[in-house]
Amino acid sequence: MAELLKGKPVADAIVADARERAEALRGRGVVPTLAVVRVGDDPGDLSYERTILKRAEAAGVAVRTVSLDADVSQAVLEVVVRQIGEDPEIHGCLLFRPLPAHLDETAVCELISAAKDVDGVTRASLAGVMAGEALSLQAAGFAPSTAEACLRVLDHYGVPLSGARVTVLGRSLVVGRPLALLLTARDATVTLCHSRTRDIAVVCREADIVVCATGRARMFGRDCFRDGQVVLDVGVNFDDDGGMCGDVDAAALEPLDCSLTPVPGGVGSVTTAVTLDHVVAAAERAAR
Repeated sequence: MAELLKGKPVADAIVADARERAEALRGRGVVPTLAVVRVGDDPGDLSYERTILKRAEAAGVAVRTVSLDADVSQAVLEVVVRQIGEDPEIHGCLLFRPLPAHLDETAVCELISAAKDVDGVTRASLAGVMAGEALSLQAAGFAPSTAEACLRVLDHYGVPLSGARVTVLGRSLVVGRPLALLLTARDATVTLCHSRTRDIAVVCREADIVVCATGRARMFGRDCFRDGQVVLDVGVNFDDDGGMCGDVDAAALEPLDCSLTPVPGGVGSVTTAVTLDHVVAAAERAAR
């Protein structure tokens, strides 16, 4: 039977550590602060905002919410992001994406100060991942939160990475590509798959660890997995009945002797904790 690698204990440990460090900073007069920028009133964004606020309180992180109308101009949004970058009392900037179609998302992201890029969306942060520096105190930015969350889950459950064969499904800049680099920096042997990869099921079965990050509901079934594997399901999808599900057909894996992160309740919950941990780390860097 598949063992579930739940995200809650991982997230709780990250938040507890962040809170301890945040309290130390507050003792020095520094309040770790996150600016959340939301454009419009998308229900998903509002739900995530509530989650951030709740988790931030537990982590000892203050939050400033900037809510803008859905039809906000590019110029106004850029001014807001620049002001956050110039405010010494703000240590992190989280821009809810995707932005409305009339806005240039790439241009806005590049205006986020690398030092405050707690979600790892700027070129500077991605360069740090490429150079193997994203997880160090000397880094300019941070690794993308979801990619790092995958590492945190593996480390929490004691999954060895050095020498491990890892298949990563999906090559986005949010998860797939940065995660492949982070895993390589930990001496894993990584195969990065995409829509043109041949015999994906075979490639998956050969791996010790499989990370599914394609955004396709229940796309990967029993034929892609075997006993003894660790499977991280990063996908967040909704089925025809409106229920949340991952990229993996979890029910099909039930008979296997493997480990699997559930959806919901897996990597997603850890991602939020990692973002808040980045805010505290940014405040620590600024206070040095």
